[in-house]
Amino acid sequence: MKTLFRVSFLLLGIVIFAEAATRGDVKVIEASENIRYLSQKIVKDYLFLYKNPEQRDVKNRLKKELNMLSSDLRVIATTTKDSDTKDMLEFLAYSKDQIEEIFNEKPDEEKAALMLDYSETLLEGADSIARAHKYDFSNEEKMLMATKKIEYLLERVTKYYMALNTGFDNTTNKEQLNKAMIQIEENLLKLSIYNYPKEIKSIQQELDTSWTPTRKFFNQSNTLFIPKLMLISVSNLENIVSQLTLYHSKNQ
Repeated sequence: MKTLFRVSFLLLGIVIFAEAATRGDVKVIEASENIRYLSQKIVKDYLFLYKNPEQRDVKNRLKKELNMLSSDLRVIATTTKDSDTKDMLEFLAYSKDQIEEIFNEKPDEEKAALMLDYSETLLEGADSIARAHKYDFSNEEKMLMATKKIEYLLERVTKYYMALNTGFDNTTNKEQLNKAMIQIEENLLKLSIYNYPKEIKSIQQELDTSWTPTRKFFNQSNTLFIPKLMLISVSNLENIVSQLTLYHSKNQ
């Protein structure tokens, strides 16, 4: 009887440990998703500031975004026990410090180019951390990740839209913009075939309807540059996506 109790206790401990590890992985993955999103948003807003240096509200927004980035890095640092992740965090923290230095100086083309590089550095780091903490997602978690990916991709496509019209009109940036739009539509398709209840389905359909004209403007980036309007349009799309994100978050 004592042996049976001891085995049961050990098995219970293993289950509790596994659940705790999974909760830790979830926290790290959520933080890495936030970093992925911020890696694009920060640079998109910086490129807008570069073209419109008088916009004080953009400077304030950039400071808030940098604080959010610092917070997500802290979450990962206090949660992970993975040595590779800890090494990556040091690299990302350095990149964050470099971005902060750029924020404190007057925007120019050289700094904008550096910001584009740091954007990809943060993105690659976030991807690496997420891979180190991946686990088998439930169907609902997969849908949640699809909505989070759309949010990140909306920022990414807008970043390249801004880049192409602020002195960085090259083949690589054009390809990245087109690739991001394709990925947005792949994830929109995942949402469109999901069996939503009626009231949520209308939100998903609104997202599809709102994306169509926005995509046309992105396709005309070489001939029509309307950054303020595009930022408003993307913000509206993200507000719609956030409602679907909330739905899937509650239904996990």
